[in-house]
Amino acid sequence: MSVHSHPQSEDVIKRLARIEGHVRGIKQMSEEGKSCSEILLQIGAVQAALRKVGQIVLEDHLEHCVVGASPDDARQLLDELKEALSHYGR
Repeated sequence: MSVHSHPQSEDVIKRLARIEGHVRGIKQMSEEGKSCSEILLQIGAVQAALRKVGQIVLEDHLEHCVVGASPDDARQLLDELKEALSHYGR
């Protein structure tokens, strides 16, 4: 299933665009010599935003890919999800 066929894909794309802009802002702050504490606060905000996007993608995947899949497909999808989550949590 392509990303564009998921109900939440438009929201995810918009959120990622905002995160991208936020990261550029952090880069600019670094170039301008802003304080480390200001930069760390912004990095924390980006990390929180990325966690939220991850949550949205995970919930969407479970609701629209795993639920309703045949038992064999569901097993494969869950195995792939476990693998992805093992990298996601690092």
